[in-house]
Amino acid sequence: MLATIQKHQSVYIAQFTCPLSHAISEVWAVLTDNGKLQKWMSNLEMVDLKKNGNMRFNMNDGTDAFIEMAITDYIEQEVLEFEWGKDSVRFMLSPTSDGSILILRETIGQLSDHTPKDLAGWHICLEQLSDLLNGIVHKEFPMEAWQNRVAEYTLLVDEAEK
Repeated sequence: MLATIQKHQSVYIAQFTCPLSHAISEVWAVLTDNGKLQKWMSNLEMVDLKKNGNMRFNMNDGTDAFIEMAITDYIEQEVLEFEWGKDSVRFMLSPTSDGSILILRETIGQLSDHTPKDLAGWHICLEQLSDLLNGIVHKEFPMEAWQNRVAEYTLLVDEAEK
């Protein structure tokens, strides 16, 4: 499930496509219900779940510090898009005959040394989201798996820049 990275005009689009054997309602709940969301992405918190609403990226460093992020697009059980620094992240859900497809699309204005780390983080978080849907809860973020993914995404980002 490595993301694809393509240049589109003046931005890069990184896209993860995740087929899931779960109904849209179940996946949507894992994306938007704080009790479930924070089991696969402990930094995110929904505050005002609607278009032009907001959410937070909690630093989780003991300081109660957070970054406020605007929700820029929202269609119940279909689309959730929000600011991600200077970029944006968009989740899209569609039904399939045996569950659903979750697409995560990050629009990136400028690739940097941090981009592979960010994409590797999304990759691991999506694996944890899938596990959560299957009843598996991870206690800690798997740093070694993340580091391996950083190496893979470094190669993908280098290819996209050519």
